[in-house]
Amino acid sequence: MKTAEIYTILDEIAPFSDAESWDNCGILVDNKDFESITLTLDLDEKILESSENNTLFITHHPLIFKGLKALSSTKFPSSLVFELAKKNCSLIAMHTNYDKHALNDFVLSEVIGIKEYEKNGFICEFIWNSSFDELAKKVKNAFEIKHLRVVKSSENVEKVAFCTGSGADLIGSFEADCFLTGDLKYHTAFEARHDKLSLIDIEHYASEKYFAQSLEKALKKYGISAKIANSLNPFSYM
Repeated sequence: MKTAEIYTILDEIAPFSDAESWDNCGILVDNKDFESITLTLDLDEKILESSENNTLFITHHPLIFKGLKALSSTKFPSSLVFELAKKNCSLIAMHTNYDKHALNDFVLSEVIGIKEYEKNGFICEFIWNSSFDELAKKVKNAFEIKHLRVVKSSENVEKVAFCTGSGADLIGSFEADCFLTGDLKYHTAFEARHDKLSLIDIEHYASEKYFAQSLEKALKKYGISAKIANSLNPFSYM
């Protein structure tokens, strides 16, 4: 199958034109033809080494994000670009376009179990009308997070905003009592507590590790099968 052919299908699932201007989505490495598809949150050395030649990798996070001023066979990410070329592999990234059209919806409905919500760009909003502690417990269990970081600004929560990945910059664009997202920083937490906005840090990796699962489901509707590779969380707990 041609890389351009699968690109057209992916564009129907989540239009690449809807990616943020700072993002780098689309075909990043193109060897024109491929024999199999592997879906993964990130491309890493182990996944690439264990894959066959002529594989098309579809990732959530772009391997090439900022402009490359030099190429090195030993430094990330260009080292992986060299290996992709050696194995005649291709690479497509679906990042912010996929967040908007698919991933946030999939995680909220299929992982957390919230079926009724409203969507506005990256943000999904739903009514909770219960205690903050109950919401935190539900989130912790859903994502299997050992130590959940929270900012508890009130005992009860009526309206919740949700965004996978790193959504702190979206604070201020919605009205809610609690915000679920990842990569929350100290100053964001400090300001949110002052402004009576509760926060639950769902972690970047934990909230987006379902990318491959969700895209596999979408591709099946087109009669396309794909393998899932699980990239590892770079963080570990001691």
